[in-house]
Amino acid sequence: MTSFPLLPLRRTLLKIALALSILPGAGLATASADEAKPDVIRIGSTAPGHLKFILYRNKKLLEDEFAKDGIKVELTTFDGGSAATVALGSGAIDFTYIGNNPSLRLAATGADVKLIGLSSWNRSNETQIVVKPDSPIQKIEDLKGKKVAYLAGTVRHSTFAKALKTVGLSLGDVESLNLGIESSGPALSRGDVDALVESTGPVQKLVEEGEARVIFDAGVSGSPEWAVPHLLSVNGDFARKYPDIVTRLLAVDIAVARWADANPEETIAIFVKETGNSDKAVRATYPDGKFFQDPQVTEEAVRALQGEEVFMADAELLKGKVNYDTWIDRSFYDAAVKKLDASN
Repeated sequence: MTSFPLLPLRRTLLKIALALSILPGAGLATASADEAKPDVIRIGSTAPGHLKFILYRNKKLLEDEFAKDGIKVELTTFDGGSAATVALGSGAIDFTYIGNNPSLRLAATGADVKLIGLSSWNRSNETQIVVKPDSPIQKIEDLKGKKVAYLAGTVRHSTFAKALKTVGLSLGDVESLNLGIESSGPALSRGDVDALVESTGPVQKLVEEGEARVIFDAGVSGSPEWAVPHLLSVNGDFARKYPDIVTRLLAVDIAVARWADANPEETIAIFVKETGNSDKAVRATYPDGKFFQDPQVTEEAVRALQGEEVFMADAELLKGKVNYDTWIDRSFYDAAVKKLDASN
């Protein structure tokens, strides 16, 4: 596959850095010697990574941004959001690009973390349920008493519970197996499970290879409110120690989000290369060349998160209650936008 350069994006980020470096007290400018700065910035995402995380990794954008300060950047993928939240809450990593369910569960515990942006918010739910092509299972109702694989604590977990509820069933009516796609795909092929619940990209790859058949697509048959933002969070202690670093990371995040929408073909090519998903599946996930990467935490996004929290509590997927006033910190996003606007 042809490799597409990201020169326009690199030039954009360089322009931002140079412009901001001459503004008083502003910008993605290099930290001065007496400013507090970490030795390393550790960022986690659920494998293979959310889109902006993948763009960072593919073109080393954050490494380039912070190298002038002698700060290393480590990008780590986790098998699920739960493992990533444990690392974030403990301070083992500093930022996460993960789904809403694990983020809400962590916030409900009162952990010292801050929601500073959205990783993405695709209004088309990306969850699908598939069975073997020759399976007698035709609809959700047929899953009663069957073995269904999905990764616990994920958005797919929540969406599956919602889908079951629409036909009068609950998670207790199926035999759930906690498996990610690396294990659930082969398990389905062997007949060890009757169905699996996964996101569009991995599912469509199985379908195209003749290994699976879709019986439910939440993007088509689900309710619009099922689509809830994925989130960008930071460890609270890190944010207090290094506020300028957080702002600079968000400035790069915003610039990358804008670049993706302006360069859809290059973005899709990178995503296909990094994830192994098919071009068709990626285009189905991101229709019309829009990637829904704007990190702004709007009031609409908050209402969507609050609705998801209510569902999770009712479904016993969450303990505790989220304090949105203390959890959400928009100051870093606001500062990042000002820096970017000033550079233009």
